Parts: sequence; C-alpha cells; structure tokens
Amino acid sequence: MVYVEDGRVIKVRGDADSPISRGWMCVKGINSSNIANHPQRLTVPLKRTGGRGSGSFKKLSWEAAFTEITEKLSALRQCYGTESIVLGQGTGRHHYMHVVRFANALGTPNWYEPGLAQCFIPRITVSNMTYGGFVHADYYNKQAPQCIIFWGHNPLVSSADGELAICVQRAINTGAKTIAVDPRRSDTARKCHMWLPIRPATDAALALAMIHVIIEDKLYDKDFVEQWTTGFDELSAHIKQYTAKWAAQITGITEGDIKDAARIYATNKPAVIDWGVGIEQNVNSLQTVRAIAILRAITGNLDVPGGDILGMHILKAYPTLKEKLPQGISRKRLGVDEFKLLSGFRAYMPSAHIPAIFRAMQTCEPYKISALILFGNNPLLTVANSKKVWQAIRELELFVVSDLFMTPSAYYADYVLPAAFWTEIEHLMGFPLVAENMVFAQPKITQFHDAKQDEFIIDELSRRLQLPGSHMSYREIFDYQLSPLSMTFDELLKIGYYYPEHKYKKYIPDGFRTPSKKVELYSSFLKRLNYAPLPDYIEPPETPVSNPELAKEFPYILITGGRKREFFHSEHRQVEGLRRLSPYPVVELHVKLAKKLGIDDGQWVAVSCRRGEIKMKAKLTENIRHDVVHVEHGWWFPERLNDANSFFESNANVLTCDDAPYDPAFGSYQLRGLLCNIKKF
Repeated sequence: MVYVEDGRVIKVRGDADSPISRGWMCVKGINSSNIANHPQRLTVPLKRTGGRGSGSFKKLSWEAAFTEITEKLSALRQCYGTESIVLGQGTGRHHYMHVVRFANALGTPNWYEPGLAQCFIPRITVSNMTYGGFVHADYYNKQAPQCIIFWGHNPLVSSADGELAICVQRAINTGAKTIAVDPRRSDTARKCHMWLPIRPATDAALALAMIHVIIEDKLYDKDFVEQWTTGFDELSAHIKQYTAKWAAQITGITEGDIKDAARIYATNKPAVIDWGVGIEQNVNSLQTVRAIAILRAITGNLDVPGGDILGMHILKAYPTLKEKLPQGISRKRLGVDEFKLLSGFRAYMPSAHIPAIFRAMQTCEPYKISALILFGNNPLLTVANSKKVWQAIRELELFVVSDLFMTPSAYYADYVLPAAFWTEIEHLMGFPLVAENMVFAQPKITQFHDAKQDEFIIDELSRRLQLPGSHMSYREIFDYQLSPLSMTFDELLKIGYYYPEHKYKKYIPDGFRTPSKKVELYSSFLKRLNYAPLPDYIEPPETPVSNPELAKEFPYILITGGRKREFFHSEHRQVEGLRRLSPYPVVELHVKLAKKLGIDDGQWVAVSCRRGEIKMKAKLTENIRHDVVHVEHGWWFPERLNDANSFFESNANVLTCDDAPYDPAFGSYQLRGLLCNIKKF
C-alpha cells in the first residue's frame, strides 16, 4: 500500500490482502519512500565531459541522449559487428527479459547478468533436465512441509525469488523438522533443529553421501522410483563409493550427522530442499546441483502438497525474439564452445561467459568489445576480480549506464541515464520466479523528475535503431503474456493479482517433460552433451586440500555473498534509514580464531588473498566454522564517490577469482571456499 502526497511517496506498508506477504514487508520495502525521494537520485540524463573516471558530466535532454547513443551504436555495429556490443543487467530486475529481448533484436549474442552461471541458472537447468520443469518449496497451501533442508540458503534474510521470508517463517512455525547446510549458522540456520557446518564448496560430497544412506537403508520411495524414474539401478551402483564416512572426511561434518540428516529428510514427508546460490558458486556447479536434485526424486517429494512443486506457468513465455538473432551469430557468443549449458543453443537462456567478456575488452580476443550498455548493474562491485573489470571498462569506446543513483560503475560511463524506481514503473510479475503460480500487476504511482522506466528506454533505442519487434511496446507484451488468462494488463491492475488453485502431480497422466517422460536420475541429456550423466565430486582448485602450499600463506577459508536485509547487492548504502542499521562492511570470524590472532570485536582488519587485500570491521561470533572467514559483498561508500580508491577498499570482489578452472557446463567459478588470511589493520 503506497501513500502519496503532492506526487511524492510518503509511506509504504504491506498489503494485508496479498496472498503471500499478508501485510509483511522487509526493511527495504518499508524504506521505499526514502529511496524514491533520495536527494542523490539521478534526475536527468548525463554525458561525460572529462576523462573517463573524472566525474565530470553535463546534463542532457532525453532526445539528445537517445540520438547520440543510437548514432554511436550504429557506427560501432558497422565498424566492428554487432557482437562487439555487450548488454548487461542486474539480477532480479523488472526489465530482465526485456534486456534479453533487446540483445536479440539488436543482433548481439553477448548479454550477461552477474548471476547466471553463479546463481539460479544451474538450478533451473538441472530441474528442467531432471524433472522437466523448475521446482520450488510449497510454502503457500494447506499442507505444510514436515521437513525442510535449507541448503546454501538463508531465505529469512534474502527473501529470494518470490519465496518471501515470512512464508518460510510460517512453514518453520508449523513444527517442521529443519536442517541447515551452511558454513555459517545464519539467521535461518539458527532457527533450525540441526546445523551442518560444511566445508565451503564440498556440498556435492554431502549430497552424494545422503543419497547413499537413503538407498542403502532402503528409505527411498519405492513406488515413485519404480513408476516415475529412470536410471535408479545405475545410480545405485554409482553411489556405493560415496559413503557417509567418505563424505565426513571431505565436508568436515560427522558421519553420524550425515546419516541422521539423510534419515530425517527421507522419513519426514512431505519434505522440501530450499536451495540457494551457495551450491552454485563453485567449479562443480552442475554436479552439485544434480546430486541435490536427485535427493528430491528418490524420496518422492516432487509435486506433492507440502513438497517441492512444479510451476503452473500461468503466463505466456516472454517474447525474447530469440529467432531474430542473425543466422550464425550465436556461434560468436563468448563462451559458446566451452560452456554448452550457459552459452550453447541448448542453454535455458543462452548468455555470454562473464570472464570472457571482460577479458575480450582488454585483449580484443577473440574479437573487440566496443560497447557496454548496462541496466541496473554495477560490475565494479558485483563481478569477480573487480580490478580487472575496472581496467576493462576503461578500454570501451561506448559505455552507457541506466540506474537510480551514480554508482562506481556509472562514474566511468560516457552516458548515465536516470532510471525509474519501483513506484514509478508498470510491471507484470509471476511468482515465484520461473514457476509462475500467481501473477501480480504493478501500477505506475508517481513520477520522479525525468527518470524513465528501463523498458521505455529500451523501446526508444529499439525504435530509433529500427530493430525487429520495436513496434511492440513493453505494455503490449504484458497483454500478450496474460492472454492465456483472457485478461489484459489494465484488467489485472484493477484486481491486483491472479492466483489460481494449485494443481499437484501434474505429471499424471502424460509423464514428466523429459525425453523418457520420467525423472532422469541418469541424465540422457547430459550424456548426449558429453557430460557425466551421474553426479560426482571434484575438490575445488583453491583449498587447503588441493593447494596446501598456498594454504601456508593463506590458511583460512574465505566465503562471500551472504545477504543483508538492508541492502540488495551493492544498492542502498546511501539511504540513511538502511545504512544506519548496517553502517560498516563486516567480516565474520569465529571467536576462537579471533583470540588466536589478537583481533577484537569491531576492530578494523585486513582480509587478503593472492589477488589482493580489503579492509573490514571484525564481527566475532560462534556461529561459523573455526576455519572460515565470511566477508560481506557489495560494499562501497557513496559519501566518497569522488575517491576511486574507495571502490576497492572494502570490495569483496577484489578477493574473488574469475580464472579457470570453470564448471565445464556452466562456466561457474569459485566465489566460496577460496584461501585467505586475516590480520589486524
């Protein structure tokens, strides 16, 4: 519920009639008025007048900005080819699919979002190849889960992908058996009956051992396995080597706890596995996610009330104009030959490999990248190896950023465009993401100066470039998506949302949407692509086990990426009501490790690895493994925007690595489980 006076948002409160929130809101939503009216918001288009990174800009009209940007894009297409233009965007944005559509219409195979290989795409892809569709926890209906495993996920803080924290809390309150797999005892883990403090990036070993226990103890759902799965015999033979004793030595979790967790999950039904990005940010991303996906299937917890359910997909798929890509151009997508499930034609949403993009900017290999156009993305903070990103964007001939505020990345842009906030846009959103069991209509409520909706900006650029599909506005696309429901966007606006009764066991009578019409424990799809059809474990490349020499200099295990309620990645640090709650960048370490190193709570410390060093304030806790150091990500200081050095001072991605080896299918790289050191600053 948005309250407005004189065209300004003055207050936002939860809608008690919402079918999922029922009036609950997170702290960011409550602070919406402070964001919408913030004095540092961008108000008009800006053009750089000094050297790149000088911070010198002049105001521009939208007409002039559109004209100049389209002229330069046309010239760069003519000179270097459309593949030299890269489109980038932030994760979880309203304009996500519209940016993909723009890339296809423009004719470039190179677009990215900082997650993709590192977040969500592995889970979506593996769900599709294993079950024929994406699954999510059933937190919304009468039957509550009897067991929940939170695996590499902290939903009570992150409220990810439409699965709001309040829904998770309600499920916990019903008395479900709860297990958390996480090196940290996060807010969610502290609510759980059992915490498995896993060594970072060894999740595949734990999942394989749990499969072993469930099969050896005959705790699997025999009827479901026999009728609705294929490859169980192959899985049973393959899994014999992955005992709980074997996994205990790798993960640091006791053999007894591994067995107990497997038995609790298998015998308390219906059960869900609520998985997060923690399982994808490693070089064995595909097989880690595959192993966890198999656990759901052999226990029969698929598409049943209170289990992990397949989506209803009540909207038509977004028309991304994939068919408009010029013939043969997809072969030029960066990463296409190496990573078939990220960049190949069989990928769920074919996109470029991020390390290859920024490498090409610097080296012009395999070809020159001339332009980068960003929508709600801040790669200096949100892409691994930040200093390389900084060097790369300085080589661009055209750099355009659309955002709410001047960010470190926008500071280096040629054009900075003022984007509209959520109270200033129209939007159609299916929830949970990818599943689309319900759909909401977001009306435009206010107008802030000359800020424009990103979709409008894209439509204007498309029209001026005379691109395919430019005749169809984003609003007409909303009507197209709603056509299966026989309603228009305007009609949905009147009722707010549409939430049909959920249907379970949708695989009856036609089977699952896989080649075999069954759940594929042994993946024929992966075998055809020359990937292992059954999951396995690979030790990450930078750990005390794989690199003991490096561990002498950097003896602790670094993890990054834990979410904060107050911030969304690198956003909102200039908002006083949020920054006051979390004023400094924080590194968490165990009290025993801190005592050993002479570090006091609240003291500034240096966290270092072989790639660099950052500065953070120490937070001492018992809720973390003794050998693990956790740094918050996304940190910069808006109050020091003119000091470029401040962009790297507390930036977690100064420490992360974008080098090979990569996951062979997705190109995922190691953001968790790296080696580091920590000392008093």
